[in-house]
Amino acid sequence: MTIPNHARTNFQTLLRAAADGNLALMECVDSRTSEPRYVLCAVGHDGTDRVFTPFGHLADGNPYDAYLPPDPDNPQGFLAPSQAPSESRSPAAEDRGESNADQA
Repeated sequence: MTIPNHARTNFQTLLRAAADGNLALMECVDSRTSEPRYVLCAVGHDGTDRVFTPFGHLADGNPYDAYLPPDPDNPQGFLAPSQAPSESRSPAAEDRGESNADQA
């Protein structure tokens, strides 16, 4: 599948923001569900004001359960849920934020 140009542009903006130290993780509330979301934002400057541009939120729970990756054998398709990586291939607890080490 071809990634659309707007997604590529947004990704490049996120990479630049990260390289420049202008990337933030902001707690927000989902406008439809009112559930908390942790949103990746590029931080811009308008004079002395900061402008936060949201690009997307982090997956809740195990991201391996949230997404189906492209099928390597079918460039137009995606893996079926039974073919997707399992919990046994998911990141360690520390990588999923389940460690208490970084809590403020």
